[in-house]
Amino acid sequence: MSTFDLFVVGCGGGPFEDNLSSYLLKPKQSSWNDGIVALEAGSGLGALNRLLTEHIDVFSSASEDDPASATSAAGIHSWIKCYLVTHAHLDHINGLVLSAGSSKGPPKLIHGTQKTLEIISDVFSGKLWPSLASWTKDPDKPYLLSPLSPEDGYTSVSSDISVRTMEVSHGLSDASSDTPYPSSAYFIRHDPTSHELLFFGDVEPDKISSRPQNLEIWRIAAPKIPHALSALFIECSWPDGRAEDLLYGHLSPTHLVEELTVLAREVARSRGNSDEDEDADEEHARRRKRRRESDSQIDVHGALVGLSVYIIHCKDDLQGAFDKPIQEVIAEQVRDLVIERDLGAEIIAVEQGMLICESLSPSYGIVNC
Repeated sequence: MSTFDLFVVGCGGGPFEDNLSSYLLKPKQSSWNDGIVALEAGSGLGALNRLLTEHIDVFSSASEDDPASATSAAGIHSWIKCYLVTHAHLDHINGLVLSAGSSKGPPKLIHGTQKTLEIISDVFSGKLWPSLASWTKDPDKPYLLSPLSPEDGYTSVSSDISVRTMEVSHGLSDASSDTPYPSSAYFIRHDPTSHELLFFGDVEPDKISSRPQNLEIWRIAAPKIPHALSALFIECSWPDGRAEDLLYGHLSPTHLVEELTVLAREVARSRGNSDEDEDADEEHARRRKRRRESDSQIDVHGALVGLSVYIIHCKDDLQGAFDKPIQEVIAEQVRDLVIERDLGAEIIAVEQGMLICESLSPSYGIVNC
């Protein structure tokens, strides 16, 4: 059963500005010009304009209805109905800012946590960039800031698409503070089928975080894998070998696989405890105690079979240390560790210009166009 189409405008973690986090999403059954949800907005019109010359058929489904727009970056950009922004670092909002003055049509919603949108609002204060975003509807401003909260549950953001927002930690941005920079992850649901994908913004490992928040997300995701959630998009910015104090709020292959192992334990535990009363406080306390005592004894072999893990946000190899693209190097390191632990997940290196067609198959697989 078909769910989503996702086009990769950019997937890198910088510093090259022509390939930054930016993805275009739509329901599989819809045409692109029915409305696009933009996941992040690092790279924008320039990258999209270049990619259209290399991937001219990506938006062909809309060419019969709107042939001119389907072949121009500006036309496709006009189909964006809203943005989902995980955090307000420049490599995730650069395209959104630069294209604001060229935005056509009704105001586009920018969704994110309150903290993220407050920072974006500062960008559009008239000092760094013109005042082109508003907290209230203003026909003269192209962007309408629309906060999402973890307490909201699933919120509809576009036709047939709802999201659930989760907070994650992105490392310390100020040496004088012990509060991590706020980032987000989104459960993105295809409403007609209730199938989901999980998309992370920049995130640090729970193991070294001053405010670990990933475990809660893994516990929510676990009972859905793989029948209702079979795609995970998650950053892995650095190859292995980088010191922990130089990760700057990001993951390396070793840390990512440690996180995936935690997810695998939660998946195995959810399958084993599916008949328990989840609402009984006393039993819940006992389970938490057993969890601490028995994590190392849980069999995680094959627990993530049917889950495709898409590696994103790889930092550019400025020194030319590797003889292959950095995303392939990092994905290979992750893959080797996943195989070593027999977790069962499929590891995929995301590339700029890739079209990912997520379809729920009888084997819970993901189909790449």
